[in-house]
Amino acid sequence: MTSNKVVEIDHLSYQYPDGTPALIDIDLEVYQQESIAILGPNGAGKSTLLYHLNGTLMGAGTVMILGIPVEKKNLKEIRRRVGLVFQSPEDQLFCPTVFDDVAFGPLNMELDEDKVRQRVEKALEMMGLKGFEGRSAHHLSEGEKKRVALATVLSMDSEILALDEPTDNLDPAGSRMLIGRIQSIPQTKIIVTHHLPVAVDLCERAILLYGGRKIEDLPVGELLKDRALLERFGFDADYAQWMYERNVKFQSPSS
Repeated sequence: MTSNKVVEIDHLSYQYPDGTPALIDIDLEVYQQESIAILGPNGAGKSTLLYHLNGTLMGAGTVMILGIPVEKKNLKEIRRRVGLVFQSPEDQLFCPTVFDDVAFGPLNMELDEDKVRQRVEKALEMMGLKGFEGRSAHHLSEGEKKRVALATVLSMDSEILALDEPTDNLDPAGSRMLIGRIQSIPQTKIIVTHHLPVAVDLCERAILLYGGRKIEDLPVGELLKDRALLERFGFDADYAQWMYERNVKFQSPSS
């Protein structure tokens, strides 16, 4: 991780149309190549926070992406720099073929045909989807669809990836495959998940939300050792302790 700040959120609040608070006075800084998990129960505001990163939602307060304010006049540039992957791949895949889905973003950037093809091929290879170019995404497995959806933002060459519940609705094998692919991506990653093992495998830092408020911001390894905090958020503290002890990245050389 470098010291370059890529996301800066100051006093962000957001209300649903019925007036219900969804986010309350959120402050957050994210640095280049950092991988962050956003954790919390249903209704905590996790996805709502994520959707502010590319201007899908706009609340009160300030959101800066690579020094650019998230405002209507900057949305084209912001959405090139922040690749948002929705929880359901069906919300992201709408073209006749996988190639067309992955090429959609680069084509909108007005890249030439050769450059578009190069980006599509690279993104599909990164996701283990070489040879899928002519297939329809709607005929793929859920795990394959999720990898295509991720390829659609990789082809944009975004500096920041914002992933909403990437392993949701996947079986263990599909989750492991997708996690492995995400681990290989060097960009800054901000990942909404309610699965603690996903945070352990993909992230070094955890943001805990509850009732729209940021409750904690701490290293994932520290979270795994905090039984009271784990139990407050409904995580299995014994399983967390096991994950901490078996994961080499949390162990010092002398342990």
